[in-house]
Amino acid sequence: MADLEIDLGGSLGSVPGILLRPPDAWLLYVLAHGAGAGMRHRFMDAIAEALAARGIATLRYEFSYMAGGARRPDPPPVLQATVRAAVAKAARLAPDLPIVAGGKSLGGRMTSGAQAREPLPGVHALVFLGFPLHPPKQPGVSRAEHLAGVHVPMLFLQGTRDELADLELVTGVCRDLGPRATLHVVDGANHAFEVLKRSGRTNEEVREELVRTIEEWCRALTAALGVT
Repeated sequence: MADLEIDLGGSLGSVPGILLRPPDAWLLYVLAHGAGAGMRHRFMDAIAEALAARGIATLRYEFSYMAGGARRPDPPPVLQATVRAAVAKAARLAPDLPIVAGGKSLGGRMTSGAQAREPLPGVHALVFLGFPLHPPKQPGVSRAEHLAGVHVPMLFLQGTRDELADLELVTGVCRDLGPRATLHVVDGANHAFEVLKRSGRTNEEVREELVRTIEEWCRALTAALGVT
């Protein structure tokens, strides 16, 4: 694991990042954090470690507001510029690895926003760990409108109890996106991918389901693209 700095260019300064590359790495996932918890949150740590065990390297990074201790996220243009800088850093650090990008909640949505505005160089696909389709108790799909402008494959991992993504609405969004979108439903999981005790499963088992799904989907994708 290596700590690093990502230069955002101009007056935006830089943000910290973490590269975790296992010896048998075959893929690099540029992994952004959610709105309320940074790159070192226990969920982010656990996912990165579990992916590394499957040969998937990760580049995590902090958005500027989080690095500065603020609670309110930066405006989307700043967040998307950070995504773009992180992807460019990933390509320089691991030119031998195919790249996918995305992340948890807000981080995933900002990644798709950047991709829709202008394709992220070298990014073969997007992987969303809980796409935040709408605010709690305010169902809607306006946050997904930009996905029509994303022309790379997308994997949506969504919990059935996700308060930020009504499952019926997410299913409809993915259906409208056609073959570009794959939806994997995690039974009983909320937006944090936590399950109730009465579900008979543990949060660790849910994380294992997440990383197994990411690995299988990305292996099939890279094989189809001929970039393995």
